[in-house]
Amino acid sequence: MTTAVTIDLAVIPERVDEFLAFIKDIAPDTRAYDGCRLFDIWRDQDKPGRVLFYELWDSRGHQEKYLAWRAETGLMDKLGPFLTAPPEISFYDKFDG
Repeated sequence: MTTAVTIDLAVIPERVDEFLAFIKDIAPDTRAYDGCRLFDIWRDQDKPGRVLFYELWDSRGHQEKYLAWRAETGLMDKLGPFLTAPPEISFYDKFDG
């Protein structure tokens, strides 16, 4: 079953453009990672420092394996200086109603 994931990021407003350029460079590897079906980046229209990743994965396990890989490569340490708070990650199952 496909899992939707949101990652809500609080980025230092003055560093959003730099942050997005950094993410744009690594996004192809995310999109190519096993189990990733969609990786979109959204900017909040009213809060300049808020960035949302919207992702679709084959399973929660695929996304968690991806995050572990990113942590092993040191990516999470590189993201830290851009953020004002820890990322908020949520996992969703689709309701067919």
